Formats: sequence, C-alpha cells, structure tokens
Amino acid sequence: MLVLQGGGALGSYQAGVYQALAEANLHPDWVAGISIGAVNSALIAGNPPEKRVERLREFWEAVSTSPLGLPYFPSLVIPDDTTHSLLNKTRALGILLFGAPDFFTPRLPPPMPWEVTRADAVSFYDVSPLKITLERLVDFDRINAGGTRLSVGAVNVRTGNFVYFDTTTQRIAPAHIIASGSLPPGFPATEIDGEYFWDGGILSNTPLQWVLDSRPRRDTLAFQIDLWSSQGELPRNLADADVRAKEIRFASRTRVATDLYKYTQKLRIAFATLLDQLPNELRSLPEVALLAAEANKKVCNIVQLIYRAKKYEGSAMDYEFSRRTMEEHWLAGYRDAVRSLGHREIFEPPDRLEGVRTFDYSNAQQL
Repeated sequence: MLVLQGGGALGSYQAGVYQALAEANLHPDWVAGISIGAVNSALIAGNPPEKRVERLREFWEAVSTSPLGLPYFPSLVIPDDTTHSLLNKTRALGILLFGAPDFFTPRLPPPMPWEVTRADAVSFYDVSPLKITLERLVDFDRINAGGTRLSVGAVNVRTGNFVYFDTTTQRIAPAHIIASGSLPPGFPATEIDGEYFWDGGILSNTPLQWVLDSRPRRDTLAFQIDLWSSQGELPRNLADADVRAKEIRFASRTRVATDLYKYTQKLRIAFATLLDQLPNELRSLPEVALLAAEANKKVCNIVQLIYRAKKYEGSAMDYEFSRRTMEEHWLAGYRDAVRSLGHREIFEPPDRLEGVRTFDYSNAQQL
C-alpha cells in the first residue's frame, strides 16, 4: 500500500521513492493520493509495473522544463545556499508568470475581481494542459480494471465535505485526478457530475485516515510518503516563519493520525481476544455485537518517508518546478527509500498484541 501526500513541485520526491520500491520488486496493490500525490498515484496505477518509473520520469521532466526554453546544466555547481536560494526564487517567479509546461498556464486575460458565469474559470491558471498530459501518460482503462486500487481525495466546494474517489465504487477519469489537485485560487474548481471540487489538501493533505479506516481490514505493509515535515526549527525571521507555517498546515498531523490508529488497533485486537473467550450466553448482547463489528486481529507496519526541505528552498518550494530542483527531490526520495528498505524489520509483522509499528529511517529513528 502506498499513501501519497500533496505538495506540488515536491512530488518528485515520491517518484524517487517509487523508483526504489520498484527496483526492490515492491509493487503496491493500493495507491492513495491527494493533489500531486493523486497525479503520481494515477501514473503508478495507470501503467504496468515495468513502465511506471518511466512514466513518472516523463511527467516530471515535462513539467520541470523551463517555459522560456532555458537549458538545464546538470554539471553546474551552485557555490552556496544564498546563490541556490536566489536561483530557486528566480525560477519560481518564472512559474508564477508563465506556468509549468504540460501542467498549467496563466489565464489570458487574467481573472478580474467581478463575478464570472463559469465556476471552472475562477482561478489564475488554466489546468487543461494537465488533462492532456494525464490522457497521454495514464491508461484509465487499466486503472478501472481494478488491478491496483486507486483512491484520490477532494473537497466538495458547495458542502465543504471531504470526498474520496475510489476505483472500488466508481469509474475514475482524468477529472477526478485533477479535482484532487484543484487548489484555489491558483487552480479552478473541477466539475464532476454537476458538483465542483477543490484540492483535498484544504481539509486533509494526507489520505492516511481513509486507507486505515477502510474495510475489510487486513494485514498491511504501508509506505506513507509525506512531502511536508510536521517537525522543524523555531523560525528566526519572517521568511522562515512563512515556510514553517506552510509545513505545519500541509503536514496534516500525520503523526497524530498514526498514533491514534495504533491505539485504536490495539483496542480492536483486545476486543477480538475477549470475544473469543466470552461464554455463549453473552454473545447475543447488543453491546457484544457492537464490539464484534469493530474487533479484528490484523497487524500493520507503516514505513514513513518524509521529505525535509533544505533551508534555501523557501516558501516557493511547492511551485518551484525547475529541473534542477526536481532532480534534487527525486534523488532525496530514492535515497530515503533505499535506506529504509535496508532495514529488514519493516517486513516483519508486529506482535499481535502490539498491532501496529511505525518506522521513519529518513529521520534515523523507529517510532
């Protein structure tokens, strides 16, 4: 199982992680994502295992191409963080002005403050290039054939409710993937069956809860790939404060959700153990039936890989789509995944009394 958080340009970190998983012959039977995590999820679920890394690479190279046609020099050495920061800010400004190829383009003329008649035009950018890219790189017939389960999260604009589009309950199309990443006011709401949807990250940037609450429950090895770190240093200036606030906002408290799941699963295991020992005369009680509906003895290992941004990346890190930065993120994800896969204990099921174990070797600790 693969769980992919949202984070825009940071998403190539997830692609690097997947490359390491594929090289280890680990192919998920279920991929869940939000925002850019939904795009990566579709690229994975919508291609055969031997083509997935190639399609991820094709997507990320396309969107990280300079909209002005400026060349990328991989051998160029950046001497220090100050220069690196300036280079990233310049590239981010280019994205703001000209968009990202095969992903989004500025609206011309730009949006005005008065009302428009179309809800899908209320944005600074047009995402129709992403639809063309998805149709080119993703086999949606393959996705809907059910080989690899796919779930993507979005928010209903009218009701404010969180919605998951899932191949077990509906047919997935490019619009469902785009809806999951329709972050306002940059991107417009996406229409699906008469309703409009925004980026799922508005409510929760991580599909972890959806995955963990799903039924039927089963023994699971989950790789949770987060693009924002909930932990960080105390800011020393306004720019650092802006970055830290963004990290906390989009990290979506995944550690809290994981801790709650660990405690809840222990209760479920305890319920199941007690139910096995109940005398027959008590089994018909409604309270017992309530507990029995939740009880199970399933176990789960959650391997957490969390991207930790470099100081020079700044608050534009989620829309700085330069090729150099894309390659940096991809390599970081690949290295973190290789490091984690080197710890064989992640493949050993936890004790049934323990229920759930979590690992974070990108931070050199077991939780």
